Amino acid sequence: MTDALKRLSDEGVAIWLDDLSRKRITSGNLAELIDQQHVVGVTTNPSIFQKAISQGDGYDQQLSDLAARSVTVEEAIRMITTADVRDAADILRPVFDSTDGQDGRVSIEVDPRLAHNTKATVAEAKQLAWLVDRPNTLIKIPATEAGLPAITETIGRGISVNITLIFSLERYRLVMDAYLAGLEKAKAAGLDLSKIHSVASFFVSRVDTEIDKRLDALGTDEAKAAKGKAAVANARLAYEAYEEVFSSSRWAALDKARANKQRPLWASTGVKDPAYRDTMYVADLVAPNTVNTMPEATLDATADHGEITGNAVSGSYEQARADLAAIEKLGISYDDVVQVLEDEGVEKFEAAWTDLLKSTEAELKRLAPSEG
Repeated sequence: MTDALKRLSDEGVAIWLDDLSRKRITSGNLAELIDQQHVVGVTTNPSIFQKAISQGDGYDQQLSDLAARSVTVEEAIRMITTADVRDAADILRPVFDSTDGQDGRVSIEVDPRLAHNTKATVAEAKQLAWLVDRPNTLIKIPATEAGLPAITETIGRGISVNITLIFSLERYRLVMDAYLAGLEKAKAAGLDLSKIHSVASFFVSRVDTEIDKRLDALGTDEAKAAKGKAAVANARLAYEAYEEVFSSSRWAALDKARANKQRPLWASTGVKDPAYRDTMYVADLVAPNTVNTMPEATLDATADHGEITGNAVSGSYEQARADLAAIEKLGISYDDVVQVLEDEGVEKFEAAWTDLLKSTEAELKRLAPSEG
């Protein structure tokens, strides 16, 4: 059952689960996935927590205690989410120790409403790192324009970061630059660079969803032939950029100081179009020193029938450029697509955060002690 997942791991791909809930922690399911499905990390986001808290009664005891203390809704969310991340980090601690800190990581996101506020994002990152208080935490910061200096500042303080919502190749290069600048800052401050880790979450499936929609609107044979190619091409060219940056002279100086490479992380790898292979964004993006964070359905599909045939990225760059050029030639603007996706990504996480606030508030009211 797990041969494909083992092969994936053997190829240098770290398998992380894109989900977390109190039930997954307390039932032993997360430990089981680590033990049997080669899962070595966990990512979370506001949507994941909103879904977890609004389903079942796994949070009732903590919510009841929080309601008894009359805490604010925002404080309740912070207490609940950081508790889950802390517990998941403890479960993953053996992986963290055995991989010298590279894996065994759990990500928690800054409040998405701060996406365009550099100073507040840094303050939130520091607060979350302090609250969770586990060395195997990654603080998620969005790759918005305001997020870039926040990444440098946070890394410079020795806090490990997962940069999220990366869609464009240009922005990805700026993310890597922000990471290197942060390492240089940390080095100047005398921090141990070997303890600072980062991944860059490059989003995959949403690129195909947006571009395919535009190709369908064109309706030509050329447009139909171009469907389902953009996302993989975009991610493969991101890996080319990663190889370039982390073989530069600038990197060499940090490498000497025992810094860690910032791994590309393939995010949004659940296939949305049933016409495509459900393991496409896993099998077609196999490359050394990458992370693939999968929803459980994608993890199960890969375990069941994934075909992992070795490195699928190196040597594919010319074709990837041709695939993106063909789409541009049809009048679809790459720059417009990636900007739309970034804007929508921030909006979706903000909306999920608002839903999280509402559902948590409703639960606090339901469980509040009666007066008297």
